[in-house]
Amino acid sequence: MKKVLNIVTNMGPRYVAFRLWYEVRRRTGLLKAAFPTQPPSEAYSSLAAWKKLHVRFLFEAKESLAEGMKLSEEERQKLVDQLNEYRQGRLLMFSATYYEVTDWLTNPSNGYRYDANKHWTDIPDLSPIAGDIKYVWEKSRFAFLYPLIRGDFHLGENNAETVFQEIENWIDANPINCGPNWRCSQEISLRVLNWTFALHYYKNSSALTEARFEKIMHVLYWQMRHVEENIHFSRIAVRNNHAITETLALYLVGLLYPFFPEAPRWKQRGKKWFEDEIAYQIYEDGTFLQFSMNYHRVVIQLLTWAIRLSELNGEFFSERVYHRAKASLQFLRACQDTQTGWLPNYGNNDGALFFPLNAAHYRDYRPQLSALEAALGVPSQMTEDCFWFGTTTILPPTQKPFTGTFSFEKGGYYVVRDVDESVTFIRCGAYKDRPFQADNLHLDMWVNGQNLLRDAGSYLYNTDEKWVRYFAGTASHNTVMLGTYDQMLKGPRFVWYNWVKKAAASWEQRDETWIFEGQIEAFAQVGKGIIHRRKVQKKQGELVWVIEDWLENAPADLPMYQIWHPSEVAENSVELTAFDKQGNPLVILQEEGWYSGFYGKKEACKRWAISHSEHYIRTEVFVESGL
Repeated sequence: MKKVLNIVTNMGPRYVAFRLWYEVRRRTGLLKAAFPTQPPSEAYSSLAAWKKLHVRFLFEAKESLAEGMKLSEEERQKLVDQLNEYRQGRLLMFSATYYEVTDWLTNPSNGYRYDANKHWTDIPDLSPIAGDIKYVWEKSRFAFLYPLIRGDFHLGENNAETVFQEIENWIDANPINCGPNWRCSQEISLRVLNWTFALHYYKNSSALTEARFEKIMHVLYWQMRHVEENIHFSRIAVRNNHAITETLALYLVGLLYPFFPEAPRWKQRGKKWFEDEIAYQIYEDGTFLQFSMNYHRVVIQLLTWAIRLSELNGEFFSERVYHRAKASLQFLRACQDTQTGWLPNYGNNDGALFFPLNAAHYRDYRPQLSALEAALGVPSQMTEDCFWFGTTTILPPTQKPFTGTFSFEKGGYYVVRDVDESVTFIRCGAYKDRPFQADNLHLDMWVNGQNLLRDAGSYLYNTDEKWVRYFAGTASHNTVMLGTYDQMLKGPRFVWYNWVKKAAASWEQRDETWIFEGQIEAFAQVGKGIIHRRKVQKKQGELVWVIEDWLENAPADLPMYQIWHPSEVAENSVELTAFDKQGNPLVILQEEGWYSGFYGKKEACKRWAISHSEHYIRTEVFVESGL
């Protein structure tokens, strides 16, 4: 009962009431009845009429694209290699691993095959037997079309027939509202957007026949019927990047396919809901309620679609959308390593990169950030993403040094950038929206393009409890545990109890040193009023950090446990020493830790740990200047 009350307090009565009603609808069959199977086919528009619509896309067609965008030899080879893998039946999943994919229904990681004739409401998204359903969803997003289209443009290929065969094959294998690929409205929305990109690129291709167009329009229409019917699940029960994706898809389909009967309603509602979600989910300081760098990039790409296509068609969103988009860019740029374009491996990371329009490394955020900057008219560098979105931009003649302290109090992030090419990233925030990891007062350290002290990542969402607890829990972050306790109490799936509700932090500059001081009230499952305080000092122009941790009001019989996750480079270039309150040195234990740089992949690595019963540890970090 205490946990139930905790959920009601955290999530609110609206959420709880909706989930209860949704479960009633599911169990009584009312939900299933709202999603019919085998609906009669209807011709909404002819191919010729669609081509004559006075609606603008990112480009007119393949033939309208200028040839000014050239790939480097390295980028060209990456594209060739990816296409060769595809033609051997192997698909790059989560930007991490190639899997042999034989069909649309089999999980390539374990061989489990879903029933395509089972209504989607009867298919669980979490099953020990089926494994992680994301492995089935990945190809059905159709993000793999982008390498085919890029190969068509950059390598002089003609992949139109391949693209439309894949879409037709999916339609034949996935009856409307049946099977795993109708389970998630965000997956449906992404599929529709990616089909739309391909339809416009191959608009004038002989491979796009009247029969194919009619077949695609029929299923595209019913996919959007599904999204609209289930939109409140995302807007109330989920309330994250799913809702942003789905509301945007409703708006864009209403805009780009005006011949659908519901198009005016989809466009109107989708636009309003999208504006509402952006205003709610992106805080005023540009931080994002999912507390995840990768999911924030998902929203960056969706904003680029939204702003660019609305502008091309003479429409505009509320001013808050543009403000939150610009604020997001400022936040992510402040956290970004300028040498690599990488951001901290922070927050849930399922490898989502829905619109892969370039050959850059998956962790390099520069292409996506530049595309949104260009769409907003913000000076930036030209990337391939800018090209595909039909924007051009250049860097300003001179750039001011990007140094100093940055505070994002709404989301709870604090950053200092120094002239020594170091970035120090600290998380310190209270939760008004659902937390995904117990990672408060985590510290990330970057020097000269190297992530020396890093976040361990998130690995897999559907895996053994041992790995869920490690990667979602406090143990995988550079912060402090109380004994073996996480900062919050872990519940099932993505649920946390006892959210951190009290947090405060600030930067101060004193002499030649930047000083961060922050604190949270945590470990409520252990006792009331337990405070973790962290003070971080960074000497300006020197690769020296001093970190002090205190636990207050904590039980004396539970030690404080300070954890650090060094990279392989840090093992030889970082000197870390620790002391108690009296200045006595403390033993630094070398433990086995784990690191996940990509979804579904983990590797054993070293972890530095310091345990002390006095609930105070002072840690000094020195980095070799020649790194």
